[in-house]
Amino acid sequence: MFKSENLKSLSLITLGAMIYAIAINYFLIPTKLGEGGVTGLTTIAYYTLNIPPYLTNLFLNGLLLLIGYKFLNRQTIIRSIWAIVWLSIFLRIPVFYTYQTSETIIPTLAGGFLTGVAMGLILNAGGSIAGSTILGRIFNKYFGIKIGSATLFFDLVVAIPSVFIIGFQNMLLTVLELYISAHLTNVFLARFGSKKSINIISDQTDLIAEKLSTELHQGVTLIKATGYYSKTARPIIYLICTSKQLAEIIPLIREIDAQALIVVDNIRSVRAEELDRLL
Repeated sequence: MFKSENLKSLSLITLGAMIYAIAINYFLIPTKLGEGGVTGLTTIAYYTLNIPPYLTNLFLNGLLLLIGYKFLNRQTIIRSIWAIVWLSIFLRIPVFYTYQTSETIIPTLAGGFLTGVAMGLILNAGGSIAGSTILGRIFNKYFGIKIGSATLFFDLVVAIPSVFIIGFQNMLLTVLELYISAHLTNVFLARFGSKKSINIISDQTDLIAEKLSTELHQGVTLIKATGYYSKTARPIIYLICTSKQLAEIIPLIREIDAQALIVVDNIRSVRAEELDRLL
């Protein structure tokens, strides 16, 4: 049986794959826009040889997963296979409505937004759609480059030469779409994976720490500190929480000590296993 956490991750990956397929089938291909990485190669194969995108997706991403197997953990590989299979399934579903417009910037923006959200969901759940994201994860793991930024680089390697297939204007629109997608991916991962760190200085240290621990079940750490001017020893309360928990913590502190100094910082990761997802 899968744990509820695994089921949630697989569900998010499936949703991300569906959104990604919608972006390709309903916005990018009808406008004859390109893409980056393996997806870009699938669109080129479709435009030139009329090969269905789902077949190219399965074949090329399967090869890249063999490469990624040596560099990425087993869970990421399994979830990436899940994403690739579902992406191919959704790409295989017939298009029910073809969006047509002379304003090609509209499908460009829509495609960039949808693929960015889709990649954010898939990567946040610990998967990938292989292709350039596999290479992006490898560069993230070994060089600390943000996944979205590394993926964008490898996407451009495919997107720019596509000018000979889709034309100069559509190539530029493709680059814009890729930039929007990469930016949203980075924002998505940072916002939904990040935590808050809180430092609290108060005359009611013990009472605040007790309330945080017993009422909110929040883990707290007391750090020894001494004021330089007053030479008074006063512990600092340090804790890490989510944005949702922060909304409960601040009022509780203010209720106990309205004069307490509260310093809140955004942090990217609190556990080593999250680091390669959030960088």
